[in-house]
This record gives sequence, structure tokens and C-alpha cells, in this order.
Amino acid sequence: MLDAVVVGAGPNGLTAAVELARRGFSVALFEAKETVGGGSRTEELTLPGFRHDPCAAAHPLGINSPAFRALPLERYGLEWLHAELPMAHPFLDGSAAVLSRSVAETAASFGPRDAGAYRRLVEPFLPRWDTLVRDFMSLPRTALPRDPVTLARFGLAGLPPSTWLTRRFRDEPARTLFAGLVGHVMAPLNGLGTGAVGLVFALAAHARGWPVARGGSQAVSDALAAYLKDLGGAVHTDYEVKRLDDLPPARAYVFDTSPTALARIAGLGNYYAGFRYGAAAFKVDYALDGPVPWTAPEARVAGTVQIGADSAEIEAALRAASREGRAPERPFLITVQPGVVDPGRAPAGRQVFWAYGHVPNGWTGDLTDVIERQLERFAPGFRDRVLARAIAGPAELAVRNANYVGGDIATGAASGLQLLLRPRLSLSPYSTPHPAVYLCSSATPPGPGVHGMSGHNAAKAVWRSLRGRD
Repeated sequence: MLDAVVVGAGPNGLTAAVELARRGFSVALFEAKETVGGGSRTEELTLPGFRHDPCAAAHPLGINSPAFRALPLERYGLEWLHAELPMAHPFLDGSAAVLSRSVAETAASFGPRDAGAYRRLVEPFLPRWDTLVRDFMSLPRTALPRDPVTLARFGLAGLPPSTWLTRRFRDEPARTLFAGLVGHVMAPLNGLGTGAVGLVFALAAHARGWPVARGGSQAVSDALAAYLKDLGGAVHTDYEVKRLDDLPPARAYVFDTSPTALARIAGLGNYYAGFRYGAAAFKVDYALDGPVPWTAPEARVAGTVQIGADSAEIEAALRAASREGRAPERPFLITVQPGVVDPGRAPAGRQVFWAYGHVPNGWTGDLTDVIERQLERFAPGFRDRVLARAIAGPAELAVRNANYVGGDIATGAASGLQLLLRPRLSLSPYSTPHPAVYLCSSATPPGPGVHGMSGHNAAKAVWRSLRGRD
């Protein structure tokens, strides 16, 4: 009998399997797709030689993850590449605010009236960042806080809505960039805890940047899988699990799936009936015949580029998709251009480019033209660079990854109490009513992102239980 079986080979499932194998437990992992990866894959979606990331592309949480940093992933081929700027947010007048590794450079891009306010916001946390991120991403109770005072200060700053936090800024550049940071979790700006979302992304950039993985995001998953195999773990792909009886006998079963799928497979009935899925992504991967023709020079050297004319436009776009049940007329876009630092992703002189906006869960329309009209406002002539497109609306995203229910790439709405209490109110969010079944996907704390911490935290719950039985 195996000690643990893990279902789903996304970053969290792979991390959970690795953490258990590192501690001497026998582990087998089962993945429905032909390759491991989940939300961290790389494929030729458009033309031969163009290597796209179907979901995650830039990895501020990956390089800062306490789980990943404790593993020898570089030994297995993972190499982080940093653009000149982690992120830029261009404006219609050709200027831009930037999120730089340097706090001073970032603050200066906001203008003199907000530079000091931004520095006062982030600088107190940076010297204690490693401890803070470990404490924050280990909540609710997988580890005692190492620095409870700093964690409490962070909570006081971050628990209120981001709209409260941005009142300290007087001008639009700072407000708009921060609104965009919150928009990465597809949550309305006035939700509980959204200030913490923006702060985490900003601090992550200042601490270690927003890199891409050389060759594509598949490198993250492949490194985890290779390490798992070296530890003696088994990886089975192209193996769909429909019920627990499809799996070999084990002392524990760990699911990197949506709560809905887990309830169906493990026979948990309506245990997760109150879990909400959030707004969906509408994503377009582009093969371009050259760089994106951004008007703002800063955007041309940034790995990630946020698109939204001002904070009001961003807020309206997020509200339309999350609360009003309609596609926004001017969507807030998150874009990634890996070619600025990893030219091997495309043939010489060409580039891959990645963009998505937000739409209601399960939306069936086509946002492509709206996305490209929004891009043209900040990069005139963009459409002239397009060689090919791969379009994925909510339905296509859900087919690619079953965790993305209705196209929700966060595996559950990151808004309201569910931003903090996932997948339901519990001091043990990784456990289920079945004593041998656990959940480790992004539906559990600390939530969405390629960081492996949900898998790491769930693995802790599993190994404590197994050792307690022993």
C-alpha cells in the first residue's frame, strides 16, 4: 500500500507529492493530461517554433515561494530570467508607471506627490520579506508565525479594501498601477483583503522580481516532476480519475482539483456546495512578427505589461465581469512578452505575446476584437504585427484545465471572505470529511498562482496525520 496518492499534476499537486516523498513517504501521482503541468505548461499553440504558455507566464510568486526556494529546482533545469523591468503600466499620453526591482525607481515613476507615500507603504516590509511571505502563505495554521508583529502590521495595511489603501495616493499613476496589481486575482477593488493582494505583488517584485522561466512555464512543472522521480515517486500521465476506486490503495489521497471535482470523485455530496467560482479569463496567445509597438518606452523592456487607462477604467472592467454579468467594453488586460528576455521562445526576430481580459464565468462570446482595440490604444499598429492567434474563452480554458470551472483560472472566486477562507470556513482547509482525502489546489490557501504553497501546506497536514497514525 502506498503512503500517498496525489491526483492532478499542476504545481500544487507536484509540490505536495515532492514534499511527501522528501520525508520518506511512498508517493504516486496521477494526471489526466498527457503531460504534467496544469496551469504551468508550454505549448506550440499558434505556429511551429512559437512556444506559448497557455496559462501562467510570469512568476513573481514562483520565485518568491518558500516551497520552491527550499527545493533544488535549478538542478533540474529551472532558470529564472529577468526583464529590465518586472512590470510596466503605460498610459494614453505615452508615459508609464513602473514596478521596478528598485523601490526608488518605482516611486519616482508615480511622480513627486506620491513617491514618498509609496516608499512609506512598502519599505517597512522589505527587510522582513522572507519571513513575512512564509508566514502569510502558511496561514491559517500550518505553521506558527515567525514574525507575528510584522504579519499583524501587514494585516492592518492589507485587510481593508485596496480602495482604502490607495487613498494615500494623490495622482493616477500610483492608483492605476496598484489597481492593476489587485486585478491579477480578478477581484473587485473594494473587496476585503484586496489591499494585501496589491502589496504582495509589489513586494514580490522589489524582493526578487517578476521573472519568466527559460523556455516557458513548463520548466517549473518539469523540474518538480524530475525531482519527484529522483525521490522515488511515480508519475502516471494520461490517467483520468473518476472515483476513488480508480486509484491504488493508499493511506492518503491528495487532490489538486477543484472542490467540485473532489466532491464528485470522493463522494462528498454537497460539502462544497457553498464554494463560489469567480470571473473567467478570455485569453489570446499571439505569434508576432516583431516586438509589440508600445508607445511608452518602459513597456518595451518590461516582462509584464498591465493595460488600463486609469483606476476607474480598471474598476469598471472588474466590476462588469465579476458583479454585473457582462463583458467589459474596455477590459483590464494583463499581458506578458517573454521575448524581451527569452528570445528562444520564437524564431529569430519574432515574438510570442500573451494577453487576457476578464469576462463573466461561463461567458460564451468572443472578446478578441475588444482586446485588440484596447491594445491598439497603447500600442498603435499592434494588429499589423500579428501572424497568428490562439483564442481561449472560458469554455476552452475549462477543457484545457478542469480546475478552471467556467473559465475561472483562480479555481474559485478570490473575493469577499473566500479570498481568505478557502474553500470553506475551517481551521483545516486541506482536510475533508473523508479522513484519508485532502484538497491541495488553488482553491485552498494561499490561493491562486504558481507557487506550490497550497500543495506544500496540504502535504504538511498529510504527513502530520500519517505520522500520528504511525
